[in-house]
Amino acid sequence: MNKESTASKCQAGFSLIEMIIAMAITIMITAVAGSLLAQSMNIRTRNNEKVDAIADAQRALNIMSREIADTGFNLNDNGIVDADSVTDANGNSTIRIRSNRNQFNTTANPWYVGSGVSSEAQTGIGRATEDAGEDVKYFVYPASNTNLLARYDRYGGGSTVLANRLDSLHIHYFADKVTYSTVTGPTGCDITGASAGEVAKTAAKYLVIAVCVRQSAVGAPGSPGYQPESRVLLVSDVALRNSNLTTY
Repeated sequence: MNKESTASKCQAGFSLIEMIIAMAITIMITAVAGSLLAQSMNIRTRNNEKVDAIADAQRALNIMSREIADTGFNLNDNGIVDADSVTDANGNSTIRIRSNRNQFNTTANPWYVGSGVSSEAQTGIGRATEDAGEDVKYFVYPASNTNLLARYDRYGGGSTVLANRLDSLHIHYFADKVTYSTVTGPTGCDITGASAGEVAKTAAKYLVIAVCVRQSAVGAPGSPGYQPESRVLLVSDVALRNSNLTTY
């Protein structure tokens, strides 16, 4: 036997066909891994955006609910300014509320004859800085690819953005506590089927605030890790405690 020939055969490498098959398998595995990685990154991006957007909306809704519940304090009406609580061209609600929070605050500037100020802090609404939070408007401001929920304080610092990435803000006015269902989707994101009809804003004693948080699509349809657009509805029931509501 030729020992040199036998050693040469033992040291032979892969054939061309074997190399092509191995490379094809490697490419397939790499493509699958890349697709899974892209999908996981898109899901992570979507989840991070969802957490941030919902957290912002929840904080804004808490602030709105707390201030709206106090509207009308030390006034002769429920504190809702009907003329400025309207629905804008995009179908979003705006609400303006008033309350005299510091009427019993002895450190606030009181009214006195000849003061030259028509509405002092302790006995009215209209004194800058001292009447902060007593004349407030909540509204939706359209921005690039999203909507901003803003708070305008007429006597306390101007406008502040409370939340972004909103799709809609709907405020419903009732004379008493109601039950309802919700709908969330491209065709609607609001409450529906309320157990009672809505009333005039100046007669309202119970409000339902519906905030819809929109998340834009991530990726393109059919691409790895594509995440379609989605909406999340947040709802807050608010009893106007200064309107003699007896049933909560």
